[in-house]
Amino acid sequence: MFSSSLSTSLPPKPYLSHPLSPSLHQPPFPHSRPPFPPSIRCGIRELRERIDIVKNTHKITEAMKLVAAARVRRAQEAVLNGRPFAETLVEVLHDINCRLRDDDVIVPLTDVRPVNSVALVVVTGDRGLCGGFNNAVLKKAEARIQQLHKLGLNCVVISVGKKGNAFFSRKGSVRVDRFVECGSFPTVKEAQIIADDVYSLFVTEEVDKVEIVYTKFVSLVKFDPVIQTLLPLTAKGEVRDVNGNCIDAIDDEYFRLTTKEGKLAVERDVAVREFATPPIMEFEQDPVQILDAMLPLYLNSQILRGLQESLASELAARMAAMSNATDNAVELKKNLSVAYNRERQAKITGEILEIVAGAEALIPVD
Repeated sequence: MFSSSLSTSLPPKPYLSHPLSPSLHQPPFPHSRPPFPPSIRCGIRELRERIDIVKNTHKITEAMKLVAAARVRRAQEAVLNGRPFAETLVEVLHDINCRLRDDDVIVPLTDVRPVNSVALVVVTGDRGLCGGFNNAVLKKAEARIQQLHKLGLNCVVISVGKKGNAFFSRKGSVRVDRFVECGSFPTVKEAQIIADDVYSLFVTEEVDKVEIVYTKFVSLVKFDPVIQTLLPLTAKGEVRDVNGNCIDAIDDEYFRLTTKEGKLAVERDVAVREFATPPIMEFEQDPVQILDAMLPLYLNSQILRGLQESLASELAARMAAMSNATDNAVELKKNLSVAYNRERQAKITGEILEIVAGAEALIPVD
């Protein structure tokens, strides 16, 4: 009785009345990060279900990371083994083309004419869960299309990959000549389908220039979307982008996937290519016949190279994305486990207090 009257007679104590103290609804440092992770307010059953879900997600992302790591090695070897052949073929074709120019011989695939229409071969992936890989390629292609439209040029797109097909099918402002879907690993047959379409567009003069937009594989952690001119054959023997900058890597950083302490590890070796001066070659056959036979091979090899580099970049991006997702799942599982243990401990403590209070209530009063 006395305590209740005392509590009602006393005025309530102001909360944090000091002028330097923070208010109830305003943090002391609004721009600083909290020192602890945000509290997770759920029941014990909900926390247990969330922990099980995070465990299953962790297993899935870990498996997808290992699958991508196993596939990226094969794709990387295909990229590095195909680069010397493609570069040597371009050098040989450049030498033959220079000799034919001196003889005033015109070959259809080397005919440089005023550009009125440009064909873009856009190479994307078939699946997601690979970070910003597909988005970067599509942004590069869209920026190039807008640049061509500002110059007053027409643009035709050959889309390769399911993600690019879905993007350009929704975008009605761009004319799409063909949708191509590749398999799990690019082959010569798939590259030949694209090369035949590109060849027919250029020879019939529906387009005056053909470019390919793909992601160049640099390393497991770096891959850049680039634009490479396919037709007509450039004056120099190096593969160049639309601005005249060489996009070939001088040094290839070769990665070996190994295991270290039970986890996936990466070792780096740098394979340096030395460019030697090509010897003086003499051709027994007519250079026109040789060029007519080798230009389709050049076109097929360049498209196959773009498909292989794009696949290696996609797998490397997926491996990095799944690695980050796995790390996030481990961190989230740790936070949920801490919250679950706190809730369980609080529930056990409450039950013990109830038992003790009940036992105390049963003791007879003297």
